[in-house]
Amino acid sequence: MTSNKTVFFIIGILLVILGIFMMIPYGIQLIYNEDSNSFLASSIITIFIGILTVLSNLKKEKQLNLQQAFLFSTLAWLAIALFGSFPFMLSNLKLSFSEAFFESMSGITTTGSTVILNLDGSPKSILLWRSIMQWLGGIGIIVMATTVLPLLKVGGMQLFKTDSSGTEKILPKTIEVAAAIIITYTTLTLACCFLYWFQGMTVFDSIAHSFTTLATGGFSTHSESIGYFESPGIEVTATMFIILSSIPFIAYLKFIKGNRKIFFQDVQIRGFFYLLLISILIMFGYLFFNNNDYSFIDNLRISSFNVLSILSGTGYVTDDFGLWGKFPLIFFLFLMFVGGCAGSTTCGIKIFRFQILFLFIRNQIKKLIYPNSVFVLNYNNKKIEDSFINSVIIFIFSYLFLFLIIAMLLSITGLDFLSAISGAATSISNVGPGLGEMIGPNGNFSEVSDISKWILSFAMLVGRLEIFAVLVLFLPSFWR
Repeated sequence: MTSNKTVFFIIGILLVILGIFMMIPYGIQLIYNEDSNSFLASSIITIFIGILTVLSNLKKEKQLNLQQAFLFSTLAWLAIALFGSFPFMLSNLKLSFSEAFFESMSGITTTGSTVILNLDGSPKSILLWRSIMQWLGGIGIIVMATTVLPLLKVGGMQLFKTDSSGTEKILPKTIEVAAAIIITYTTLTLACCFLYWFQGMTVFDSIAHSFTTLATGGFSTHSESIGYFESPGIEVTATMFIILSSIPFIAYLKFIKGNRKIFFQDVQIRGFFYLLLISILIMFGYLFFNNNDYSFIDNLRISSFNVLSILSGTGYVTDDFGLWGKFPLIFFLFLMFVGGCAGSTTCGIKIFRFQILFLFIRNQIKKLIYPNSVFVLNYNNKKIEDSFINSVIIFIFSYLFLFLIIAMLLSITGLDFLSAISGAATSISNVGPGLGEMIGPNGNFSEVSDISKWILSFAMLVGRLEIFAVLVLFLPSFWR
């Protein structure tokens, strides 16, 4: 029987790192004289459990095989979400375990849904911890999408394989790539933080929002989100860095290594910008002809920001788009599913899968017209095998099928039609705000039942880890 000591050894290290990060908001508690030691206690517990896990799994193997990689992907996110929920439960907010786990899972999966009613009156340490959780989740999913998921061949992610190692050698040759990605991610975060501060945010707000902007997570320190600041400059800054975070981070590494045309040559990046531009024009045109409350410039700014926020899965809002009419609700629901580029911090089905699906459909139409011809599909100058196309189609079908299952389960728990549909979409696509009065841009998830919160938490995890990395664990054959 295969030993999983390596899996738990790495998870132990991650818990120690998580516990160390908990000391940052503890410092905020001391600075602002907050009457709570929740982060100190949580940090001690997390580090202690992490060290015990490391010490009890020292006799580890040097490699992670395919089965262990799947197991690690899910257990790591579950463990971080579980221990990350401790500060929420021990804080003055007195969140229940269901609420705390939901908030923590929303943070680490960079979803951005929240159960906290009054962000403006919440402890600053908690606000910062939410941002840190999203920042860690953002860098975590980039590293996984670049180094682990391609080797697991999850939903066509093998297209973005960066090395020639086999599936039996998951860990080696990833440290260099991961380190370069972390440096790039951190550099962009610092630049975003400075520009936020330069545009008028306080130091605290600029730090917190830079974390959640780069993670395309959407947690804010204010209940009105980015709209609280009423600053076009801040919105432009957020827009710029959300776009930068929606691009595959491996493209930055290729750019640094000398490929100066990568951002223009990459089919997925071009597709993202085309879709973004078309979507903005559609929403701009709709508001221009149906809403006379905005000037031309304000209309363009509000359309651009909210379309990008939903498409990327960030979830920042500057206006209650639920009041714009029925068309924006349907259109934003569609954008929730699309998402950004693979290898970025964005969520959803991803641009490249829709591009592959479009190429496949076009190829099938050509075969009807020219039945005796042979057509070769290429993507980014790479030949696409039939097995790869099948994996992409199966992923999209599974994604939509799981969405329907989650929506039905949410409706059974008592949510109305719009809340159930948008709640399922926003959770599996890791967007944040849903649609409707309860969970819309001006609402939150505090009023949904505990069973609904657990369903949504599961959906966030499955959506963040590309579905099959989680569902494979439920197969009896996986454990044999």
